[in-house]
Amino acid sequence: MSRYGRPLLVASLLLAGCAGLTEHECRTANWYELGERDALIYGLRPRIDQYAHQCGKFGVQPPEKDYLSGWAVGDRERAVRMLGGVCCGP
Repeated sequence: MSRYGRPLLVASLLLAGCAGLTEHECRTANWYELGERDALIYGLRPRIDQYAHQCGKFGVQPPEKDYLSGWAVGDRERAVRMLGGVCCGP
């Protein structure tokens, strides 16, 4: 990778994580899967408040219960993977 390639790649990934949702995405998102992905892949705290703000511009209220259910599953799986297959309880 070139001298500038790695920093550009990192910057692109960081900006992608900050990208807002479009109206179509707000209306058609699988909120359970989005929550699971946020926790599992990105290791983020729940972002439901950010999504609610973004989607509120389009008159869409994300289902918090669905998002947080998915986030909990993703967070638990991330913990298992980080601990090498051993987790922390129910």
